[in-house]
Amino acid sequence: MAVQTIPPRIRWAVDLMDVQPHDQVLEIGCGPGAGAELICARLETGKLFAIDRSESGVDRTKRRNAKHVEAGRLTVRQIDLATLRVPVKRLTKVFAFNVNLFWVRPCEDEVALLHERLVPGGSVYLFYETVRPELVPNIVEKTSAALVSAGFRVSIVEQKAPPVIGIIGRK
Repeated sequence: MAVQTIPPRIRWAVDLMDVQPHDQVLEIGCGPGAGAELICARLETGKLFAIDRSESGVDRTKRRNAKHVEAGRLTVRQIDLATLRVPVKRLTKVFAFNVNLFWVRPCEDEVALLHERLVPGGSVYLFYETVRPELVPNIVEKTSAALVSAGFRVSIVEQKAPPVIGIIGRK
């Protein structure tokens, strides 16, 4: 298989999450699997559960990360966040990149599920590549409001090049 590069924006986002060897991570919208590759490389006893609504995203993530799947560090499923079942108080981190769910429609149920499933001190990391800067205020406002309404403390981070905004919700 050809070596696949990891985009700088994904590398920055995963670095910011500070994944620890024991973390239990949920990735929403795993797409081509670049985030999963970086996260799994940092895990020892921890696990990554990656989901995507797209069959092709799931297949691409599984192929790219076959060694992590075989090692038991990565589970990948085709499922929507709204129907996800995760044991209570298990997750330490949640990661999503360019998943518009959190700002395009009401998502109270999904955000409440994340809050319920995160351990105390756990965090949600929602990143958006800002190719349309005029959308940033709306993305930040709606995503932050959804997280705050579920009980998260929110902070915003930004990377200038490539332009990425991060909305972090801490439990």
